[in-house]
Amino acid sequence: MEQTQTTTQELVITREFNAPRELVFKVCSEAEHLAQWWGPKGSTLTVRSFDFNPGGIFHYSMEMGSMVMWGKFRYIEMTKPERIVFINSFSDEAGNVTPNAFLPDFPLEIMNILTLTEQDGKTTLILKGGPINATEKEMNTFQGMLGGLQQGFAGTFEQLDNYLETLQK
Repeated sequence: MEQTQTTTQELVITREFNAPRELVFKVCSEAEHLAQWWGPKGSTLTVRSFDFNPGGIFHYSMEMGSMVMWGKFRYIEMTKPERIVFINSFSDEAGNVTPNAFLPDFPLEIMNILTLTEQDGKTTLILKGGPINATEKEMNTFQGMLGGLQQGFAGTFEQLDNYLETLQK
């Protein structure tokens, strides 16, 4: 199958947090904080391994009721406190990249660029993501899922917002 490196439409999410950029970067770059907010609402995240360096891995499991799913980030670059670039994928318990169990035609890897800017003590987070090394069928599946991905990240970033509030009290 032909492989492509580009996406015709990427996921773009913008969210403002009532917290300083240094704090938002910290909770996006440290395992103990990510475990408190990353993932779908109602899930419990367990960190298997974490290395926040270029080439490092964040490998985790998410429990939702009796279901367990594995995922990982492969960190590409980071510039404190303004940018984190990582490739996100589903994985198995050993950390090998695996297809999405529910959507086998979903891309195996998604490149994500997270940027943070601060103004007047508030931080704007912009997350841009799109498939890499995806087949045409995987690209089409991703395009068809953009609305659902927006909804899912809205819940995840709502958890981040709530977590940031608890840290600032």
